Amino acid sequence: MTDLQTRFGSIDIYLFDQLLRGRIHQGMTVLDAGCGTGRNLVYFLRTGYQVLGADADPSAVAAVRRLAAELAPATPLDAFRAEPVEAMSFADGAADVVISSAVLHFARDEAHFRAMLHGTWRVLRPGGMLFCRLAGLAGQEGSARALSGRRYALPDGTERFLADEPLLRAATESLGGVLLDPLKTTVVHGQRSMTTWVVRRVR
Repeated sequence: MTDLQTRFGSIDIYLFDQLLRGRIHQGMTVLDAGCGTGRNLVYFLRTGYQVLGADADPSAVAAVRRLAAELAPATPLDAFRAEPVEAMSFADGAADVVISSAVLHFARDEAHFRAMLHGTWRVLRPGGMLFCRLAGLAGQEGSARALSGRRYALPDGTERFLADEPLLRAATESLGGVLLDPLKTTVVHGQRSMTTWVVRRVR
């Protein structure tokens, strides 16, 4: 267990699944849009991927820079930037894989959600993969309390922007993507549900 923890850190199990299936491999550039302190980046830093990241919280960016300095000392300082995902300064198509893990459900409203999503999509190259995990409405229809628009109060005491299947399917099409996997939602009974959305960019 210790060896696995050292090698992979606290990687999202569904992102780990994408690794096991060979969709993320050596030579790719991985960009974590909303990277936090780097929980999903340990393996990529440790094994020589080119890794980029952005987060609106400067203290989180400072932490992930320290992590990179320890695991991949050659990583440039500006590979991790303190900026919101809707306004990242990375070039268009900068990454082969973009990770958005527990980020988009912090949108204030639908306009903010779309700005965050388009900012995240912009840095993904054609042919690349977006891996996204976000809070969903599926499984919470009877327990989430509507606030305004798509924002809900959840049983776990949080407030989130909740996506549903029609929204994500429409977004996939409008962005110019195709689903690599069916939408998958994990329900944590009495708390929340999380949807995994994996998309290939085709244009």
